[in-house]
Amino acid sequence: MSLEAKVYIVGAGPGDPELITVKGLRLLQQADVILYTDSLVREELVAMARPNAQVYRSAGMDLEEMVELMVSHVRAGRSVVRLHTGDPAIFGAILEQMGALAREEVAVVMIPGVSSVSAAAAALGAELTVPELTQTVILTRVEGRTPMPQREHLRDLAAHHCTIALYLSATLAKRAVDDLLAADWDANTPVAVVQKATWPDQRIVRTTLAHLVGAMGDAHISNHAIILAGWALDPELAARSDHRSKLYDKTFTHRYRKGVAPGG
Repeated sequence: MSLEAKVYIVGAGPGDPELITVKGLRLLQQADVILYTDSLVREELVAMARPNAQVYRSAGMDLEEMVELMVSHVRAGRSVVRLHTGDPAIFGAILEQMGALAREEVAVVMIPGVSSVSAAAAALGAELTVPELTQTVILTRVEGRTPMPQREHLRDLAAHHCTIALYLSATLAKRAVDDLLAADWDANTPVAVVQKATWPDQRIVRTTLAHLVGAMGDAHISNHAIILAGWALDPELAARSDHRSKLYDKTFTHRYRKGVAPGG
């Protein structure tokens, strides 16, 4: 079955080729043209494209080159899968591509993917939202060459004292630590760093806020890493019983289960 001639922005997932969605894989296998971020998407996944598909690497292209390529193929009646790492909706730099394609009157469909934050949490065996401990996750980055909007500086966000996931910040770990400490975070707050989550060479570092910079330096981690901070990252949480969900409590009633009265 051939696809309509349009651009399909597909989330490739964090690295493991099996973590692409079923829909994303189907589109990849049917598309006439594949344009993928070759610095971040596994070659094994791209190899699942149809044998006669035209495949292009985008790492060396600028925005205008990528858009021109996609537009030319769609206007020639071909379907294009733009294969992005992780979930394209999170730090995916897709808005500028979608805007440029819209101005060229080229239709775009977006297919979500597994984000690196989900992959990192899975690798750690962690739940990022723990009942009565933290129910909020902030996905953000440390300010670097890309400035942060007003009221989104890490020091301000950290005032919520919830789980924080830092993308694109591996080289800015010291600044992250300084901002979190300035927001009155405990120096012993658990922190985990996952580099290249779900790739064969995935690496995990567990440490505390006070020792984050040294631990990352010792492990030589400076790229392709996500930093997770907060008490939900405490590796001893699973062995405790003081943060149980109401959902499975025998006294908790919902539409599918009638709860038992306490002491009943």
